[in-house]
Amino acid sequence: MTTVLIVDDELEMRNLIEVMLSNSNINTFAVSNGEEAYRYINQYDIDLILLDVMMPGEDGFTVCKRIREISSIPIIFLTARDANEDKVKGLTIGGDDYMVKPFTASELVARIHAVLRRTGNHIEPTNYKYIQYGLIKLDEIARKVYVGSENVPLTLKEYELLHLFMLNPKTVYSREQLLERIWDIDYAGGTRTVDTHIKTLRLKLAKHSKEASEYVQTVWGIGYRFEKNK
Repeated sequence: MTTVLIVDDELEMRNLIEVMLSNSNINTFAVSNGEEAYRYINQYDIDLILLDVMMPGEDGFTVCKRIREISSIPIIFLTARDANEDKVKGLTIGGDDYMVKPFTASELVARIHAVLRRTGNHIEPTNYKYIQYGLIKLDEIARKVYVGSENVPLTLKEYELLHLFMLNPKTVYSREQLLERIWDIDYAGGTRTVDTHIKTLRLKLAKHSKEASEYVQTVWGIGYRFEKNK
């Protein structure tokens, strides 16, 4: 059964979402702040997080950034704010989807299943299909990345970028091509979003191996390619 962690400071909203999801056979935990969320992530197997943006203390964006330092669990932001810049920020820092309140139970459940399909979290791996390039190994079934034997938690977009690069090493991609391949073609975030994700991907790889992080190379004036240094 899918397990969803609800993080929202409003008790009424937490209760409402729990009812919505229980009717669709989805198991839930509900907490009111980031500190409780971190504890649950460390103690339980969570498949997806529903994260409110506007909370006292640490807001949802801050909580998301901290979660992304330790986990690649899919995150759907829930918020009453529908400004485009907030949506772009949420997706750029590691969110996998962004829903504006109010929403219906059917929409929420559909979004959850869509994100789980994209991230592969609904699959129980029974075998392995690896792509290996240099020090980096990518498990296509579990959608996990390793440098050596160490797991590297990535967001969905970081994983998809690395997957594309590893399938096509030495191919030069422009920022526009990466936007089209990885994001929706009409995505409003612009090419800076690509640069931001490349930067965070390199930083995460560099935590385990500086050499592995250098496989993601900048081709000045064009974009990026994935290639081992000679």
